[in-house]
Amino acid sequence: MKKVWNPEEKLQYERALLAKGYRYVAGVDEVGRGPLSGPVVCAAVVMPLEESELVIGVDDSKKLSEKKREELSAKIREKALCYTVIEIDEKTIDEINILEATRLGMKRAIESLSISPDVVLTDGNMTIDIPFPQTSVIHGDALSYSIGAASIVAKVHRDHLMDEYAKDYPQYGFEKNKGYGTAAHIQAIKEYGLCPIHRRTFTKKF
Repeated sequence: MKKVWNPEEKLQYERALLAKGYRYVAGVDEVGRGPLSGPVVCAAVVMPLEESELVIGVDDSKKLSEKKREELSAKIREKALCYTVIEIDEKTIDEINILEATRLGMKRAIESLSISPDVVLTDGNMTIDIPFPQTSVIHGDALSYSIGAASIVAKVHRDHLMDEYAKDYPQYGFEKNKGYGTAAHIQAIKEYGLCPIHRRTFTKKF
């Protein structure tokens, strides 16, 4: 039986914060920590939280089909009070490592929002150097509406980016693997070597 989308579950963190007097709750998440190529993409969103304004179906982007993510991403961007998407490229990832690159992307995404959030919800146990109160939520992309919305926007943005890179570097199948280390992708690296968007620190053993 298909689980019904329940706003009570998805908005428990946001509603607890609203009850404490916070007004603007930002959710932030990243996509692309694991791939061998391309940037890590971080999105931050401030969503309206009134019942009538909710985007039904928001969830962890990994649980949704590509078609559903595309639909939801468009609705989220349309409804959001504000949102930002930041890319941290493979060269920066190689220079400062993926964890620091993710932190940097999240920081930039939050700080470039057109509305200053009163509080920030982050996925996992990530702490970011920002001048706002923050709460980390383990599995936040599944448990928090705001983080889930950010995860969808980031995922769709990065997938589109990798589809574009696939046109420049067709031999690696980026349109299929999105830069992740599939068997076919690793085989292509062994055959053709690395291209400019490969992360050197992730591909040493190939």
